[in-house]
Amino acid sequence: MRAALTQLAVDRIVPTQRPVEHRDTRLKGLVLRVTPGGSKSWYCEFARGKRVWLGRADVLGVTEARESARAILAVVFQGIDPIEARKPKAEMPTFGDYLDGDYADWAKSSQKAHAQNLNRLKTAFKALLKKSLDKITALDVERWRAKEVERGLSNQTINRDIASIKACFNRAVDWGILPANPLAKVRKARVDDCLKVRYLSEAEEARLRAAIEEREERRRAERDTANRWRAERGYVLLPSLRDSVFTDHVKPLILMSINTGCRRGELFDLTWSNVNLDRRILTVTGATAKSRRTRHIPLNREAMSVLLNWRAQSEDTSGLVFVNEQGERFDRANSSWRRLLKDAQIAEFRWHDMRHHFASRLAMGGVDLNTIRELLGHSDYTMTLRYAHLAPEFKLKAVEVLDEAREAALSGAKVLSIVR
Repeated sequence: MRAALTQLAVDRIVPTQRPVEHRDTRLKGLVLRVTPGGSKSWYCEFARGKRVWLGRADVLGVTEARESARAILAVVFQGIDPIEARKPKAEMPTFGDYLDGDYADWAKSSQKAHAQNLNRLKTAFKALLKKSLDKITALDVERWRAKEVERGLSNQTINRDIASIKACFNRAVDWGILPANPLAKVRKARVDDCLKVRYLSEAEEARLRAAIEEREERRRAERDTANRWRAERGYVLLPSLRDSVFTDHVKPLILMSINTGCRRGELFDLTWSNVNLDRRILTVTGATAKSRRTRHIPLNREAMSVLLNWRAQSEDTSGLVFVNEQGERFDRANSSWRRLLKDAQIAEFRWHDMRHHFASRLAMGGVDLNTIRELLGHSDYTMTLRYAHLAPEFKLKAVEVLDEAREAALSGAKVLSIVR
């Protein structure tokens, strides 16, 4: 029923056997519902099938009901759902609680290096950990950036941290914790995209290989000395290292890194089931790859020789290819690596740079960049472009187009001259 509702009209309404709704013609959306029991209640209907209870008619008069309905309709006009607005809001977590809670749970199932990433976020943005998520602004991050620049942190490191915290807030938006990412407009600093790629020169690689062989011989000699000492005292002799191609894991790990471009963690996670010696293929599974994508790497002769010899002297060929003395997965190989670099007189060269060495040698050998990208497992082609300047024919072929165009023009001019 529609009518201009007044206080007198409301008081005179008599209940019927069925609920009846009376709609106010003065304010569209104001509804008076009368039940068979005589209860009269005010509602504000703001959309089809959506209404908000205002109160009982014996407490709320027509004027007050109309004002309440008008206020709700004004909120609806602003694009706000009054039903959602009335729901109790969940307490907004601090940045630190968010990292330890929902974000940590997601990271553990989605990121291979989740522990390092979470630790870096907590370390880099320590000043924001106690701040509520909805109180962190782009200005906070810009102030953080200014302090880090003043402290001497490189733009590359700052950009990585900014990308990490922006991704962190994107997840909060996806999960409905935040309505929008307050850091969306924070921009990365401009940096030189053509960073110098560190790889070994021929002389450095020769010195590294020589240092590896010297280490192998030194370990064999030390074992021989130890066994002579044990024999003199009647002790059980240790296995001779003269009978093994490798004295331990260091040499095969380094040679595999140089010849496959695998990351150190990928080699630590490599299992014999993912090594096909018949087809000469090593498989890095998505579960162990940084990109979460499986890739297959052909094995050259040296890599094949390493794996065949290492398999022949391994006690277990059903699990991990490389295991520590306890038969478990390696988590580092730093001390031996640093000593080798010192012996080989090689400076500023990380284990990860052997991956760059692998790719650089391929590029200098004329292998196309897309093949290098697939072998490295890069999901982004721009990561592979860092090796483009090493390819001797990559840009040469591009500028040779000018010579071809000029020669074609000259040839056409000669033909025209002969015809005339």
